Amino acid sequence: MGYLISDRYKEWETECDDRFRQLKANEEELNRIFIDIYGLQDELTPEVEDKDVTVRRADLQRDVKSLISYAVGCMFGRYSLDVEGLAYAGGEWDESRYITFIPDRDNIIPITDEEYFEDDILGLFCGWLKKVYGKDTLEQNLDFIAKALGSRGDTSREKIRNYFLNDFFKDHCQTYSVTGSGKRPIYWLFDSGKQNGFKALIYLHRYNVDTIGNLRVDYLHRMQRVYESEIERMQDMIDHSTNSREVGVAAKRKEKLQKQLKECRDYDEKIGHLALSRIELDLDDGVKVNYRKLQTASDGKFYEVLADSRNIMAKER
Repeated sequence: MGYLISDRYKEWETECDDRFRQLKANEEELNRIFIDIYGLQDELTPEVEDKDVTVRRADLQRDVKSLISYAVGCMFGRYSLDVEGLAYAGGEWDESRYITFIPDRDNIIPITDEEYFEDDILGLFCGWLKKVYGKDTLEQNLDFIAKALGSRGDTSREKIRNYFLNDFFKDHCQTYSVTGSGKRPIYWLFDSGKQNGFKALIYLHRYNVDTIGNLRVDYLHRMQRVYESEIERMQDMIDHSTNSREVGVAAKRKEKLQKQLKECRDYDEKIGHLALSRIELDLDDGVKVNYRKLQTASDGKFYEVLADSRNIMAKER
């Protein structure tokens, strides 16, 4: 039997509200005590505004995004459904910590704008939801998550896919940021550009010198072959369909795919230099240094392949 996230969220919301009300009551009682001690009845009141209570209430969208972030952490092995706290943040990898849900084997998770691969981020997320909440409630849980996110799309899967495609990395950078120093993401997004030709996440703590080469051969080149095949299929539809609406849709999609394929080919040139360089990172150097190092080939040239490089590499203020 499966579990509904909506039911779990109601329980969480009730728990947060109870904790909020209790803390507010405690703070107001302390205020009354101090007002009485110091005789400040004419100058102060014990009431505390909701915004000043030092514990957060439940927030549906924020909490659903946190759930998604945790799920991505499980996909990479940062977290495990079988152990509390961090399961892996560098050092020796221990497979025995992952029984219920097995992390992605090669530390590369593609994000596509359509469903091309079973092992893309949406496919892995659905697999995680099945493990945690059960197979028979998957569709209801996807609907609940999609509604909370408010992303564009016709179906729940499309809405969640668009969240991963357009907003997940921005939210991740916001979560992993340091006031005055900037963003410190631990999941890095390889991003070919505005056409969304190629996107893939890696986990910094599992990076090795072969990661970029594997990403190029097993994912980027694979993506290019998919685009080439889909362009041929759209052209065949244009040539042989007698339905004018169908032809129009195919022509529009073919144009999009051609732009994505060109973007991938341009991106492949940059990735190629970095893959051949087999770049080593030192986690002790921090995110900013390593973000630049990973994009600097052995010839000393900088090839921008990671998302939001300008802001993430910005000097500390």
